[in-house]
Amino acid sequence: MGYSRRQGGSYEGKRGHGKGFKRCPVELGEELEVEITELSPKGEGIAKNQGFIIYIADAKPRDHVKIKITRITDMAANAEIIK
Repeated sequence: MGYSRRQGGSYEGKRGHGKGFKRCPVELGEELEVEITELSPKGEGIAKNQGFIIYIADAKPRDHVKIKITRITDMAANAEIIK
């Protein structure tokens, strides 16, 4: 039994070259108005933008806040509340 070499692989899928790739809906420094829907295990507020998770320090569920994106990773972003 032979093994064929798999083309693409999951790495490319995560980086945007394969099926199912979604472009990150937020940019570093972008300001948004969001509603906090839940708390993370670390106590940060969680909001979602087009299904993309944003963690916001010092926020509680049901808060409606204006935020600024401070960090973006493959799976989520971090933001701070701006006034």
